[in-house]
Amino acid sequence: MKKGEKMERREFLKKSLDFIIGGSLLGVIFSIFYPIMKFIFPPKLPEAPQFQVKVGNVDDIPLNSGKVFRFGTRPGIIIRKSDGTFVAFSATCTHLGCIVQYRPDLGHIWCACHNGHFDLSGNVLSGPPPSPLEKFNVKIIGNEIYVTRG
Repeated sequence: MKKGEKMERREFLKKSLDFIIGGSLLGVIFSIFYPIMKFIFPPKLPEAPQFQVKVGNVDDIPLNSGKVFRFGTRPGIIIRKSDGTFVAFSATCTHLGCIVQYRPDLGHIWCACHNGHFDLSGNVLSGPPPSPLEKFNVKIIGNEIYVTRG
């Protein structure tokens, strides 16, 4: 169509219909794939910084045992050694993010996913974990146990 020529009604309706159908098709595709993409890649939720958490009382954790607790949105583990002292770490394995546990029969921290072993300083003893566990500070105030970051 050259400049200055008039478009016939039939041609105008055909082009308008193509535009409407194409736009509708794009809208349907977007409405199907948008929720799927939001499910696969969820938005990161901001985490309120938590620097200290009360784990429990000293009497709650017997000698040579451990307890998994929540530290913000992540798990932590506190261990009462056989000498009565406490140590705390992030309970997320540095290999694939599984939750670790304290094994009193082994005397150290163990990850069941791929048989990773950590000593009571958080260092890797054996297995696939590439780095040590993040260490937390333990404070005992009265009879209550508090774990702090840093």
